[in-house]
Amino acid sequence: MNSRSLQTTIIFLVVGGILILALGGFFGPVSQRLDLSLIQLQTWFASRFQGMQDFFTAPRDIVSLRARNAELEAQVSRLQTQVIELQQRVNETEILAALVDFSRTNPESSYKAAAVIGRDPSPFLHYIIINRGSNDDIRRGMPVVTNQGLVGRVDAVIADAARVQLITDPASAVNVYLQNADTNAVLLGSVTGDISLDMISQNAVVKPSDLILTSGLGGGYPPDLIVGQVVTLRALEFELFQQATVQPAVDFSRLDIVLVITNFRPVDIAPLEP
Repeated sequence: MNSRSLQTTIIFLVVGGILILALGGFFGPVSQRLDLSLIQLQTWFASRFQGMQDFFTAPRDIVSLRARNAELEAQVSRLQTQVIELQQRVNETEILAALVDFSRTNPESSYKAAAVIGRDPSPFLHYIIINRGSNDDIRRGMPVVTNQGLVGRVDAVIADAARVQLITDPASAVNVYLQNADTNAVLLGSVTGDISLDMISQNAVVKPSDLILTSGLGGGYPPDLIVGQVVTLRALEFELFQQATVQPAVDFSRLDIVLVITNFRPVDIAPLEP
């Protein structure tokens, strides 16, 4: 037998042996260990590759995320602004509807709506500025109300605005009528913004929650405008009159839109008083 035939025979025997061993499962553990090693090596390379990729792409992602975050914040800000504007419109609509209902139930007076555009910055005076003036036929002395009750009266006027003295002002004095007690009194403002009643007859029976209306006496206000309610009463035997604290009908901290009674002209009766 020559050497070439011998080599061929040996190769067939080796290959056949390998096939027999593989079919018999003798290479299973070795194959599993080899597969496990390959998987671990592949995982290691993959993690390193991903880390390198993240390292090079991270700055670009951060810039993109910051830009997206800024865009979302701007969108949220715009939406919040829209919500506030819509809420203001709803509030204004509700106020206007209430004022319309008030004017319809009190047809004896003529009204002109005005927006509050300024407030008194001083702790000693109490007034508001409205966006109606002489160009809108607003005149000094005209009463100002809301659907809740009496606010005050126009104290000064220019072409496109007017100043309204509130009934809480220390210089304000309103002749009023206590409906349940059937007696007159004078409503006074104060530096603190509280209002009170003075000049109540000692014979009058006044109780908490008694309704207070303008009396029309003195010519400064029309009669029967709601002012507020009695809270507490102070009566001393040695004093000529009773006094009372008052809860105003109007919330002066939330004045946004008011009504000016334009068909009322105050009468100054001071020259006729003795």
